[in-house]
Amino acid sequence: MDLHVQQKEVRDVYQFKVVGEVDAFTAPKLKEQLHSIAHLKGVRAEIDVSEVEYMDSTGLGVFVGFYKTLQEQDGHVKVTGLNRRLYRLFEITGLDAIIDVEEAKDDE
Repeated sequence: MDLHVQQKEVRDVYQFKVVGEVDAFTAPKLKEQLHSIAHLKGVRAEIDVSEVEYMDSTGLGVFVGFYKTLQEQDGHVKVTGLNRRLYRLFEITGLDAIIDVEEAKDDE
């Protein structure tokens, strides 16, 4: 599966829409996109993963690295649209207590 990442800036918030699977093969592409703004001081980023079908530990590592980099720059990241499976992955690893995450509202 391929990975597509769309980026736009809305009211000083960088919004990323991630579509596809985040694994060892596709994670470098996601990392490159996210880190294109990581050097900005005080940046706010939102990552919509509502169309991510699968994520492995490599993908989680990308989110952790991005979070740490933004923290160092006094920035903030929020991950939105997590389906139950992805939300559970963040819960099991304890990342839901560290990274601002939001479960999909209509996920059943």
